[in-house]
Amino acid sequence: MRGSLAELEAVVAVAARGGFRAAARDLGISSSALSQQIGALETRIGVRLFNRSTRSVVLSAAGERFVSEITPALAAIRSAMAHADEHRVEPTGTLRLNSSIGATRMILAPVVIEYMRRYPQVAVEIVTEDALVDINAQGFDAGIRIRETVPPDMVVVPISDSIRPAIVCAPEYLKNYGEPEVPADLQAHQCIRARMANGALYSWEFERRGQTFSITVHGKLTLDDSDLILRAAREGVGLAYLNEWQVSEDLANGRLQKVLEDWTAPYPGLCLYYPGRRHIPAKLRSFVELIREVRRE
Repeated sequence: MRGSLAELEAVVAVAARGGFRAAARDLGISSSALSQQIGALETRIGVRLFNRSTRSVVLSAAGERFVSEITPALAAIRSAMAHADEHRVEPTGTLRLNSSIGATRMILAPVVIEYMRRYPQVAVEIVTEDALVDINAQGFDAGIRIRETVPPDMVVVPISDSIRPAIVCAPEYLKNYGEPEVPADLQAHQCIRARMANGALYSWEFERRGQTFSITVHGKLTLDDSDLILRAAREGVGLAYLNEWQVSEDLANGRLQKVLEDWTAPYPGLCLYYPGRRHIPAKLRSFVELIREVRRE
């Protein structure tokens, strides 16, 4: 065969995106590797498929005909592969997920561990980071994030209902400093601040009678990990702004207490997301099915 499937996919991707960089991101390879693939194909067939300049990459006349003829064939091949994969009895391979740290803690026991029990032929790799990444470019099968942060071109599978934040502190803190009655009172309190992945400080968000607003709080301690923030709150360091599911056990046993409860409002929950333009491999499809099963329980 004069052109490998990967080379043909590379040509179509560059033609669709109008450049090597964007096409390489879609394919999950480097721009230089993509350029080498296309260069090798052009050399082998003896035809220049693209006219390249420093500013643009456009199909040559021969390239336009080439792409128009191979595109339907590639679509048919993808469809055949997808149909074959649907009949695979046992998912195999490695399922690579990119997730925020908090999301991983929430789904690890009910979903991931159960998934590994059911599908022992699949290895699971989870990379945890709070910064949003391009899952295509970095070779992940799917990502897990809060719904409102997911790129609009992704297929979304809900994992959790809406999430309610909770402002909490140790009973000892309330004895020493009193309870804030309104968000403005926080300026006179010690708040444990959160540093986000992009370097910014997280502003505490509030809602009252349909009006939303945020406050940049003050405090002597700033942390970039929610577990550390929770530990500091337990020790009476100050007030902490966390998700309710993170502190439910501490609230139940009295280690922490809520304040300003009437001023917080829920926000969209967690979801799994993945690109919608390609077929779903069995390993990912079975993971999606398990998420939906857990949601129904």
